Amino acid sequence: MRIGVIREQGLNEHRVALIPEIVKALIGKGLEVVVESQAGIHAFHSDEAYSAVGAAIAPDTQSVLEQADLIATVQGISPSDRALLRSGQILVGFLNPLGDPQNIQYLAERGVTALAVELVPRTSRAQSMDALSSQASIAGYKAVLLAAAALPKYFPMLTTAAGTIRPAKVVVLGAGVAGLQAIATARRLGATVEAYDIRPAVREEVQSLGAHFIDVTLSEETTAAGGYAKEISEAAKEHARTVLTEHIAAADVVITTAQVPGRKAPVLVTETMVSQMRPGSVIVDLASEQGGNCEGSEAGKDVRIHGVLVMGPLNLPSTVAVHASQSYAKNLLNLLKLLIPKTEVVLDFADDIFQQCCLTHGGELLNVRVRDLVAQRANVPMPQP
Repeated sequence: MRIGVIREQGLNEHRVALIPEIVKALIGKGLEVVVESQAGIHAFHSDEAYSAVGAAIAPDTQSVLEQADLIATVQGISPSDRALLRSGQILVGFLNPLGDPQNIQYLAERGVTALAVELVPRTSRAQSMDALSSQASIAGYKAVLLAAAALPKYFPMLTTAAGTIRPAKVVVLGAGVAGLQAIATARRLGATVEAYDIRPAVREEVQSLGAHFIDVTLSEETTAAGGYAKEISEAAKEHARTVLTEHIAAADVVITTAQVPGRKAPVLVTETMVSQMRPGSVIVDLASEQGGNCEGSEAGKDVRIHGVLVMGPLNLPSTVAVHASQSYAKNLLNLLKLLIPKTEVVLDFADDIFQQCCLTHGGELLNVRVRDLVAQRANVPMPQP
Protein backbone atom coordinates (compact mmCIF):
# COMPACT_ATOMS: atom_id res chain seq x y z
CA MET A 1 0.00 0.00 0.00
CA ARG A 2 1.55 3.28 -1.13
CA ILE A 3 0.40 6.68 0.10
CA GLY A 4 1.11 9.77 -2.00
CA VAL A 5 1.51 13.36 -0.85
CA ILE A 6 1.25 16.10 -3.46
CA ARG A 7 2.32 19.73 -3.46
CA GLU A 8 -0.87 21.74 -2.98
CA GLN A 9 -1.95 23.88 -5.94
CA GLY A 10 -4.62 26.01 -4.24
CA LEU A 11 -4.18 29.78 -4.18
CA ASN A 12 -1.94 30.79 -1.25
CA GLU A 13 -2.09 27.24 0.10
CA HIS A 14 0.98 26.63 2.25
CA ARG A 15 -0.12 23.55 4.16
CA VAL A 16 0.98 20.00 3.43
CA ALA A 17 -1.21 16.96 4.07
CA LEU A 18 1.42 14.85 5.87
CA ILE A 19 4.47 16.07 7.77
CA PRO A 20 7.65 13.95 8.19
CA GLU A 21 6.74 12.86 11.75
CA ILE A 22 3.46 11.39 10.51
CA VAL A 23 5.09 9.87 7.42
CA LYS A 24 7.50 8.07 9.77
CA ALA A 25 4.55 6.63 11.71
CA LEU A 26 2.89 5.38 8.52
CA ILE A 27 6.09 3.78 7.27
CA GLY A 28 6.43 2.15 10.70
CA LYS A 29 3.06 0.47 10.03
CA GLY A 30 4.52 -1.18 6.92
CA LEU A 31 3.17 1.33 4.39
CA GLU A 32 5.10 3.10 1.66
CA VAL A 33 4.98 6.86 1.19
CA VAL A 34 5.92 8.93 -1.87
CA VAL A 35 6.10 12.71 -1.53
CA GLU A 36 6.19 15.25 -4.32
CA SER A 37 9.34 17.36 -4.27
CA GLN A 38 8.84 20.64 -2.38
CA ALA A 39 5.43 19.51 -1.09
CA GLY A 40 6.25 20.65 2.42
CA ILE A 41 8.47 23.60 1.65
CA HIS A 42 5.98 26.31 2.73
CA ALA A 43 5.38 24.51 6.01
CA PHE A 44 9.18 24.33 6.45
CA HIS A 45 9.55 20.60 5.80
CA SER A 46 12.31 19.88 3.30
CA ASP A 47 12.59 16.97 0.90
CA GLU A 48 15.56 15.81 2.98
CA ALA A 49 13.36 15.64 6.08
CA TYR A 50 10.95 13.33 4.27
CA SER A 51 13.77 11.20 2.85
CA ALA A 52 15.28 10.87 6.32
CA VAL A 53 12.16 9.09 7.61
CA GLY A 54 12.00 6.73 4.64
CA ALA A 55 9.76 8.48 2.10
CA ALA A 56 10.48 8.38 -1.62
CA ILE A 57 10.64 11.77 -3.34
CA ALA A 58 8.85 12.16 -6.70
CA PRO A 59 9.64 14.99 -9.15
CA ASP A 60 6.06 16.10 -9.82
CA THR A 61 2.36 15.53 -9.16
CA GLN A 62 1.94 13.19 -12.11
CA SER A 63 4.63 10.89 -10.78
CA VAL A 64 2.96 10.76 -7.34
CA LEU A 65 -0.46 10.00 -8.84
CA GLU A 66 0.98 7.24 -11.00
CA GLN A 67 2.58 5.52 -8.00
CA ALA A 68 0.12 6.07 -5.16
CA ASP A 69 -2.82 3.89 -4.16
CA LEU A 70 -4.07 6.60 -1.77
CA ILE A 71 -3.49 10.34 -2.23
CA ALA A 72 -3.45 12.49 0.90
CA THR A 73 -4.27 16.13 0.15
CA VAL A 74 -5.36 19.30 1.87
CA GLN A 75 -7.60 20.72 -0.87
CA GLY A 76 -8.02 17.78 -3.22
CA ILE A 77 -6.70 17.48 -6.76
CA SER A 78 -6.56 20.43 -9.14
CA PRO A 79 -8.76 20.27 -12.27
CA SER A 80 -5.63 19.99 -14.41
CA ASP A 81 -4.47 16.86 -12.54
CA ARG A 82 -7.67 14.97 -11.78
CA ALA A 83 -7.71 13.28 -15.21
CA LEU A 84 -4.57 11.45 -14.02
CA LEU A 85 -6.54 9.66 -11.32
CA ARG A 86 -7.36 6.01 -11.99
CA SER A 87 -10.09 3.66 -10.93
CA GLY A 88 -9.55 2.18 -7.49
CA GLN A 89 -7.43 5.03 -6.14
CA ILE A 90 -8.42 6.69 -2.89
CA LEU A 91 -8.45 10.47 -2.52
CA VAL A 92 -8.59 12.07 0.95
CA GLY A 93 -8.87 15.78 1.74
CA PHE A 94 -11.12 18.82 1.92
CA LEU A 95 -13.10 18.08 -1.26
CA ASN A 96 -15.82 20.77 -0.97
CA PRO A 97 -18.62 18.38 -1.97
CA LEU A 98 -21.46 20.82 -1.35
CA GLY A 99 -19.71 23.70 -3.10
CA ASP A 100 -18.46 21.71 -6.10
CA PRO A 101 -20.69 18.61 -6.47
CA GLN A 102 -19.84 18.19 -10.14
CA ASN A 103 -16.21 17.53 -9.25
CA ILE A 104 -17.38 14.75 -6.94
CA GLN A 105 -19.49 13.34 -9.76
CA TYR A 106 -16.38 13.37 -11.94
CA LEU A 107 -14.43 11.43 -9.29
CA ALA A 108 -17.23 8.86 -9.17
CA GLU A 109 -17.09 8.47 -12.94
CA ARG A 110 -13.32 7.90 -12.71
CA GLY A 111 -13.90 5.10 -10.19
CA VAL A 112 -12.10 6.98 -7.42
CA THR A 113 -12.98 6.42 -3.77
CA ALA A 114 -13.25 9.94 -2.35
CA LEU A 115 -13.20 10.69 1.38
CA ALA A 116 -14.13 14.24 2.40
CA VAL A 117 -12.56 15.11 5.74
CA GLU A 118 -15.02 17.96 6.28
CA LEU A 119 -17.80 15.36 6.58
CA VAL A 120 -16.18 13.36 9.38
CA PRO A 121 -18.93 13.24 12.03
CA ARG A 122 -18.58 15.30 15.18
CA THR A 123 -18.63 12.42 17.63
CA SER A 124 -16.34 11.56 20.54
CA ARG A 125 -14.91 8.63 18.59
CA ALA A 126 -14.11 10.74 15.54
CA GLN A 127 -12.81 13.76 17.45
CA SER A 128 -9.15 12.97 16.71
CA MET A 129 -9.98 12.88 12.97
CA ASP A 130 -11.95 16.14 12.92
CA ALA A 131 -9.86 18.23 10.53
CA LEU A 132 -12.64 20.77 10.07
CA SER A 133 -12.42 21.67 13.76
CA SER A 134 -8.63 21.67 13.96
CA GLN A 135 -8.37 24.11 11.05
CA ALA A 136 -11.32 26.26 12.18
CA SER A 137 -9.62 26.74 15.54
CA ILE A 138 -6.59 28.20 13.78
CA ALA A 139 -8.81 30.50 11.72
CA GLY A 140 -10.46 31.86 14.88
CA TYR A 141 -7.09 32.49 16.50
CA LYS A 142 -5.63 34.26 13.48
CA ALA A 143 -8.77 36.37 12.95
CA VAL A 144 -8.26 38.02 16.33
CA LEU A 145 -4.60 38.70 15.59
CA LEU A 146 -5.57 40.38 12.32
CA ALA A 147 -8.12 42.50 14.14
CA ALA A 148 -5.67 43.46 16.89
CA ALA A 149 -3.07 44.50 14.32
CA ALA A 150 -5.59 46.58 12.36
CA LEU A 151 -7.36 48.21 15.33
CA PRO A 152 -5.90 51.66 16.14
CA LYS A 153 -6.27 50.92 19.86
CA TYR A 154 -4.86 48.66 22.56
CA PHE A 155 -6.66 45.41 23.28
CA PRO A 156 -5.91 45.19 27.05
CA MET A 157 -6.70 47.64 29.82
CA LEU A 158 -3.60 49.64 30.74
CA THR A 159 -2.93 51.92 33.66
CA THR A 160 -0.36 54.50 32.67
CA ALA A 161 0.95 57.84 33.91
CA ALA A 162 -1.29 59.41 31.29
CA GLY A 163 -4.37 57.70 32.70
CA THR A 164 -6.26 54.45 32.37
CA ILE A 165 -6.94 52.97 28.94
CA ARG A 166 -10.07 50.90 28.73
CA PRO A 167 -9.86 47.44 27.17
CA ALA A 168 -11.13 46.91 23.65
CA LYS A 169 -14.60 45.45 23.31
CA VAL A 170 -14.86 42.43 21.01
CA VAL A 171 -18.08 40.83 19.78
CA VAL A 172 -17.87 37.32 18.30
CA LEU A 173 -20.79 36.14 16.18
CA GLY A 174 -20.96 32.37 15.94
CA ALA A 175 -19.62 30.24 18.80
CA GLY A 176 -18.52 27.17 16.91
CA VAL A 177 -14.89 26.04 17.00
CA ALA A 178 -13.58 29.17 15.25
CA GLY A 179 -15.71 31.46 17.40
CA LEU A 180 -14.69 29.83 20.67
CA GLN A 181 -11.01 30.10 19.75
CA ALA A 182 -11.56 33.74 18.78
CA ILE A 183 -13.14 34.36 22.20
CA ALA A 184 -10.25 32.68 24.01
CA THR A 185 -7.63 34.57 22.01
CA ALA A 186 -9.29 37.94 22.46
CA ARG A 187 -9.55 37.30 26.20
CA ARG A 188 -5.87 36.35 26.38
CA LEU A 189 -5.05 39.66 24.70
CA GLY A 190 -6.99 41.47 27.40
CA ALA A 191 -10.18 42.47 25.59
CA THR A 192 -13.67 42.24 27.02
CA VAL A 193 -15.70 39.84 24.90
CA GLU A 194 -19.36 39.26 24.10
CA ALA A 195 -20.53 36.38 21.91
CA TYR A 196 -23.69 35.34 20.13
CA ASP A 197 -24.82 32.06 18.61
CA ILE A 198 -28.26 30.88 17.56
CA ARG A 199 -27.65 27.62 19.44
CA PRO A 200 -28.47 28.18 23.13
CA ALA A 201 -26.49 25.07 24.09
CA VAL A 202 -23.17 26.90 23.56
CA ARG A 203 -23.92 29.48 26.28
CA GLU A 204 -21.95 27.59 28.92
CA GLU A 205 -18.94 27.18 26.62
CA VAL A 206 -18.92 30.92 25.92
CA GLN A 207 -19.21 31.79 29.61
CA SER A 208 -16.50 29.29 30.57
CA LEU A 209 -14.06 31.32 28.46
CA GLY A 210 -14.90 34.49 30.33
CA ALA A 211 -17.18 36.06 27.72
CA HIS A 212 -20.71 37.40 28.07
CA PHE A 213 -23.31 35.47 26.08
CA ILE A 214 -25.71 37.71 24.14
CA ASP A 215 -29.12 36.16 24.67
CA VAL A 216 -31.40 36.25 21.62
CA THR A 217 -34.47 34.11 22.21
CA LEU A 218 -35.65 32.40 19.03
CA SER A 219 -38.86 30.37 18.77
CA GLU A 220 -37.58 27.81 16.25
CA GLU A 221 -35.09 24.95 16.11
CA THR A 222 -31.56 26.27 15.59
CA THR A 223 -29.34 23.18 15.78
CA ALA A 224 -28.88 20.75 12.88
CA ALA A 225 -27.52 17.20 12.91
CA GLY A 226 -23.96 16.96 14.16
CA GLY A 227 -24.30 20.06 16.32
CA TYR A 228 -24.00 22.52 13.44
CA ALA A 229 -26.03 25.71 13.25
CA LYS A 230 -29.22 25.33 11.25
CA GLU A 231 -30.51 27.85 8.72
CA ILE A 232 -33.21 29.93 10.39
CA SER A 233 -36.10 31.92 8.94
CA GLU A 234 -35.77 35.52 7.75
CA ALA A 235 -38.02 36.64 10.61
CA ALA A 236 -35.67 35.02 13.13
CA LYS A 237 -32.64 36.57 11.45
CA GLU A 238 -34.23 40.00 11.60
CA HIS A 239 -35.05 39.58 15.29
CA ALA A 240 -31.43 38.56 15.98
CA ARG A 241 -30.10 41.57 14.08
CA THR A 242 -32.35 43.89 16.10
CA VAL A 243 -30.95 42.58 19.38
CA LEU A 244 -27.36 42.57 18.12
CA THR A 245 -27.41 46.14 16.79
CA GLU A 246 -26.77 47.74 20.18
CA HIS A 247 -23.90 45.37 21.00
CA ILE A 248 -22.22 45.80 17.63
CA ALA A 249 -22.52 49.60 17.75
CA ALA A 250 -20.52 49.59 20.98
CA ALA A 251 -17.86 47.15 19.74
CA ASP A 252 -14.31 47.98 18.68
CA VAL A 253 -13.96 44.62 16.93
CA VAL A 254 -16.49 42.20 15.49
CA ILE A 255 -15.44 38.67 14.44
CA THR A 256 -18.07 36.84 12.38
CA THR A 257 -17.83 33.07 11.94
CA ALA A 258 -21.37 31.89 11.20
CA GLN A 259 -21.61 29.48 8.28
CA VAL A 260 -24.15 26.88 7.18
CA PRO A 261 -22.60 23.97 5.23
CA GLY A 262 -23.55 24.14 1.55
CA ARG A 263 -25.46 27.42 1.89
CA LYS A 264 -24.79 31.12 1.57
CA ALA A 265 -23.63 32.53 4.88
CA PRO A 266 -26.35 34.35 6.87
CA VAL A 267 -26.09 38.15 6.98
CA LEU A 268 -25.73 39.05 10.65
CA VAL A 269 -24.29 42.55 10.30
CA THR A 270 -26.09 44.88 7.90
CA GLU A 271 -24.62 48.06 6.44
CA THR A 272 -26.93 50.04 8.73
CA MET A 273 -25.40 48.27 11.73
CA VAL A 274 -21.89 49.00 10.43
CA SER A 275 -22.77 52.67 10.07
CA GLN A 276 -23.49 52.84 13.80
CA MET A 277 -20.02 51.60 14.76
CA ARG A 278 -17.24 54.04 15.63
CA PRO A 279 -14.86 54.96 12.78
CA GLY A 280 -11.68 52.91 13.08
CA SER A 281 -13.51 49.84 14.32
CA VAL A 282 -12.71 46.51 12.68
CA ILE A 283 -14.83 43.62 11.41
CA VAL A 284 -13.19 40.33 10.42
CA ASP A 285 -15.63 38.27 8.35
CA LEU A 286 -14.55 34.63 8.29
CA ALA A 287 -17.59 33.77 6.17
CA SER A 288 -16.70 36.16 3.33
CA GLU A 289 -15.98 33.32 0.90
CA GLN A 290 -19.56 32.07 1.42
CA GLY A 291 -21.10 35.45 0.75
CA GLY A 292 -20.25 37.00 4.11
CA ASN A 293 -21.89 37.56 7.49
CA CYS A 294 -21.28 41.28 7.05
CA GLU A 295 -23.10 43.15 4.32
CA GLY A 296 -20.54 44.65 1.96
CA SER A 297 -17.62 42.38 2.88
CA GLU A 298 -15.58 41.07 -0.05
CA ALA A 299 -13.79 37.74 -0.12
CA GLY A 300 -10.04 38.22 -0.05
CA LYS A 301 -10.22 41.99 0.37
CA ASP A 302 -10.20 44.68 3.04
CA VAL A 303 -12.79 47.41 2.47
CA ARG A 304 -13.87 50.47 4.43
CA ILE A 305 -17.57 50.97 5.02
CA HIS A 306 -18.62 54.11 6.91
CA GLY A 307 -15.11 54.37 8.35
CA VAL A 308 -15.11 50.75 9.58
CA LEU A 309 -12.47 48.36 8.23
CA VAL A 310 -14.19 45.18 7.00
CA MET A 311 -11.71 42.35 6.38
CA GLY A 312 -12.55 39.27 4.32
CA PRO A 313 -9.54 36.98 4.76
CA LEU A 314 -9.32 33.67 2.92
CA ASN A 315 -7.75 30.41 4.08
CA LEU A 316 -6.42 31.70 7.39
CA PRO A 317 -5.19 28.24 8.50
CA SER A 318 -2.68 28.36 5.64
CA THR A 319 -1.10 31.47 7.18
CA VAL A 320 -0.18 29.34 10.21
CA ALA A 321 1.17 26.60 7.97
CA VAL A 322 3.46 24.85 10.47
CA HIS A 323 0.86 24.09 13.13
CA ALA A 324 -2.02 23.84 10.65
CA SER A 325 -0.12 21.11 8.78
CA GLN A 326 0.85 19.40 12.04
CA SER A 327 -2.76 19.28 13.25
CA TYR A 328 -4.16 18.26 9.88
CA ALA A 329 -1.56 15.52 9.40
CA LYS A 330 -2.44 14.07 12.82
CA ASN A 331 -6.13 14.12 11.87
CA LEU A 332 -5.31 12.22 8.68
CA LEU A 333 -3.12 9.72 10.53
CA ASN A 334 -6.01 8.81 12.82
CA LEU A 335 -8.39 8.48 9.87
CA LEU A 336 -5.87 6.34 7.97
CA LYS A 337 -5.38 4.08 10.98
CA LEU A 338 -9.08 3.31 10.81
CA LEU A 339 -9.04 2.94 7.02
CA ILE A 340 -5.87 0.81 6.96
CA PRO A 341 -5.88 -1.29 10.16
CA LYS A 342 -2.85 -3.28 8.96
CA THR A 343 -1.44 -2.81 5.45
CA GLU A 344 -4.59 -3.07 3.32
CA VAL A 345 -7.60 -0.78 3.01
CA VAL A 346 -10.76 -1.86 4.84
CA LEU A 347 -13.68 0.38 3.93
CA ASP A 348 -16.40 -0.55 6.42
CA PHE A 349 -19.64 1.18 5.43
CA ALA A 350 -21.27 0.00 8.63
CA ASP A 351 -18.93 2.44 10.39
CA ASP A 352 -20.60 5.83 10.76
CA ILE A 353 -17.33 7.64 10.01
CA PHE A 354 -16.97 6.13 6.54
CA GLN A 355 -20.69 6.19 6.02
CA GLN A 356 -20.67 9.97 6.31
CA CYS A 357 -17.34 11.01 4.77
CA CYS A 358 -17.12 8.57 1.84
CA LEU A 359 -18.53 10.40 -1.19
CA THR A 360 -17.75 7.98 -4.01
CA HIS A 361 -16.83 4.32 -4.29
CA GLY A 362 -16.96 1.68 -7.02
CA GLY A 363 -18.09 4.20 -9.63
CA GLU A 364 -21.06 5.35 -7.56
CA LEU A 365 -21.82 8.69 -5.94
CA LEU A 366 -22.83 7.66 -2.42
CA ASN A 367 -23.67 10.96 -0.74
CA VAL A 368 -27.39 11.67 -1.18
CA ARG A 369 -27.10 15.43 -0.76
CA VAL A 370 -24.32 15.67 -3.36
CA ARG A 371 -26.37 13.51 -5.72
CA ASP A 372 -29.26 15.94 -5.37
CA LEU A 373 -26.99 18.91 -6.07
CA VAL A 374 -25.59 17.22 -9.16
CA ALA A 375 -29.13 16.59 -10.40
CA GLN A 376 -30.06 20.23 -9.80
CA ARG A 377 -27.08 21.40 -11.83
CA ALA A 378 -27.47 18.81 -14.58
CA ASN A 379 -27.83 21.53 -17.22
CA VAL A 380 -24.60 23.24 -16.18
CA PRO A 381 -21.59 21.94 -18.17
CA MET A 382 -19.01 20.30 -15.91
CA PRO A 383 -15.55 21.95 -16.04
CA GLN A 384 -13.16 19.88 -18.11
CA PRO A 385 -9.87 18.70 -16.58
